[in-house]
Amino acid sequence: MKRLIATILLCSTSHSALAMSDIQHWETTNGARVYFVETHQIPMVQFAVGFDAAAARDPEDKYGLGSLTNTLMDDGAGGVDEEAVAESFASVGAEFSAQSARDMAVLGLRVLSDVGLMDPAVETFSAIIGEPDFPVTALERERKRALVRIKQARQSPRSVAKRLFYLNLFGSHPYGHMPVGNARSLKTITRSDLIAFHNRYYTATNAVIAIVGDLNRGQAGDIAERIVASLPAGTPLRPLPTVEVREGGVDVNEDFPSSQSHLLLGQPGIVRDDPDYFPLYVGNHILGGSGLISLLSEQIREERGLAYSVYSYFVPMRRRGPYIVGLQTKNDQAEEAEKITLETVRKFIGQGPTDKQLQSAKNNITGGFPLRIDSNKKIANNILGIGFYGLPIDYLDTFSEQVSAVTLDEVHEAFRRRVDPRQWVRIEVGPVDN
Repeated sequence: MKRLIATILLCSTSHSALAMSDIQHWETTNGARVYFVETHQIPMVQFAVGFDAAAARDPEDKYGLGSLTNTLMDDGAGGVDEEAVAESFASVGAEFSAQSARDMAVLGLRVLSDVGLMDPAVETFSAIIGEPDFPVTALERERKRALVRIKQARQSPRSVAKRLFYLNLFGSHPYGHMPVGNARSLKTITRSDLIAFHNRYYTATNAVIAIVGDLNRGQAGDIAERIVASLPAGTPLRPLPTVEVREGGVDVNEDFPSSQSHLLLGQPGIVRDDPDYFPLYVGNHILGGSGLISLLSEQIREERGLAYSVYSYFVPMRRRGPYIVGLQTKNDQAEEAEKITLETVRKFIGQGPTDKQLQSAKNNITGGFPLRIDSNKKIANNILGIGFYGLPIDYLDTFSEQVSAVTLDEVHEAFRRRVDPRQWVRIEVGPVDN
């Protein structure tokens, strides 16, 4: 019991931000890329293993396959059933996680660094990654859950708007469908499909391993080898197709019986290593990315009371992810809210920010940056992104410097070149007047 209490306390403990200049990186013998940060502040280790095995790799007739594969990997592995897998983690106070979006599928493990606790957890983690069993009973259960989520999403105007936005923005591109898939495709997925997807995409050369915590380089190297020991080296994947702007934009009004109209506007934005990343990131913080103090919130919420929240953000991805401007408002205010939103965006594109606004944004971003790396888990997620997207190894060390170096002209020029409301996809979900 004392050990369990200690584990709970340690799992909830964060630490002050670390310098990232000591990120060590190498490859395992079968080709997985490893990124390691050694820190001994607490006796914990965080592992995150990312694969290019998410929704963007779904076959066209099997949407949802990547997400379902990721979800089912701990439901029995290496001949051990799911109850035994769960118990193996629980018995040593370890925490397993799995998530899958469009670019990357991630499997995570957090465990105490005590060898007697860590070794069995790593053994189970390795089996999940390399030897998932994909039992049919678990497949049927998770399929039903996914179908329920899809049905529930149809009843949410926010979810309907998001699905229509991605579909109309990306069309047939792999980013265009929702990671969970659709009812028709999910019903066709078999255990053989899961095995084939795992065999193709869960390979060592398609893996990035992030390790943060109370280990030395030799220990981290040995564990990294164990984690991917069961994976074949694999072969290179085809590059994802480029994302094209839909010339002239798209305008969709979806009838929905709701008291609020949901509006999403946007266009293809930037890739994760885009040269315009920092000017656009800082500029959007001013425009709509800083919550209640943003220009959009000032105009839409504070001055006119048209919406409780209005926002904008970039989703940088391996290919150009979306730039999204969104709000929800009363049905009879939707037209005015959209008008003011577009006026605010166009004014920002045309004039750029003021010096005061720029400096305030820089201070806000750099002041909050330490909170993004104040725990092993956050550091692991950040260095996983560095490895997966091929960012500079000193990205975290230079982040605040890069933000501080952004100029007014750079913000103005980047928005002028990269954001064009004339090409936007416009999705409104709410009652349509007949």
